[in-house]
Amino acid sequence: MTEQRRVATWRDGAVTAVPAEQPVVTAFDLGLARGDGVFESVAVVDGGTPHLGAHLARLARSADRLALTDPGDGVWRALVATVLADWPAGVEGVCRLLLTRGLGQGAPPTALALLAPVPAEVLRQRSAGISVVTLGLGVPADFREQAPWLLGGAKTLSYAVNMAAQRHAHDLGADDVVLTSLEGQLLEGPTSTVVWAAGGALHTPPQETGILPGTTQARLFAAAERDGWPTRVRPGTVDDLHAADAVWLLSGVRGAAPVHTIDGVRRGDAGLSGRVRELLAR
Repeated sequence: MTEQRRVATWRDGAVTAVPAEQPVVTAFDLGLARGDGVFESVAVVDGGTPHLGAHLARLARSADRLALTDPGDGVWRALVATVLADWPAGVEGVCRLLLTRGLGQGAPPTALALLAPVPAEVLRQRSAGISVVTLGLGVPADFREQAPWLLGGAKTLSYAVNMAAQRHAHDLGADDVVLTSLEGQLLEGPTSTVVWAAGGALHTPPQETGILPGTTQARLFAAAERDGWPTRVRPGTVDDLHAADAVWLLSGVRGAAPVHTIDGVRRGDAGLSGRVRELLAR
């Protein structure tokens, strides 16, 4: 519903709340015309954003990779505070921060905050788990690290391929995707980080493959290490996922979604999902 969606803009040095149905960017904005921008999706829990700092740090890194002018943490925090004003504490939300190149040619960037309730399907996947298919991204695992123009590790607005991969998964009757490299190494999901449990440890692919550094994965691994659960950053394959004790796709809003089916093959989680949720709740 419209009254549950909120928007705030940054213009001429001022942060302003605007009606959700009101246009806020020109048709000539390069974020719209070319996907030239970056974004973050921040979980809103109990009326606040407990993990905002990690997302702002990643947003700044993404902006730097695109040579975008970042208005700074102060502006972003003001935008978040504006859309969060009087937000019901019992409504879980997702706050999206968008930064585009604006009109370019020396014009200031466009900075927006959007707030809406978390979709019911996201909540369902978090609790019931998901089925995934594995799809090739078509690049060698080490290529994006050597090709900065491919923007590996940046969370950009150019998400057409990510969304096409998810639509293809839906056409196949699955919920989501695990992307792999040309030689079969695990990369990431279109909107998530891959984590699996095996040999008494948690594992995730290395960032040198050009994947986006996961803020939720980083929180989970830090909490797991404190709890005595070893963690490993290492290359993996689809066979590793099939052999694992448990597999999750992690993201800031969905949290840890247990993977119960991979390429049509059912699997369990060895009772580990509860522990993962508990660690992320700390």
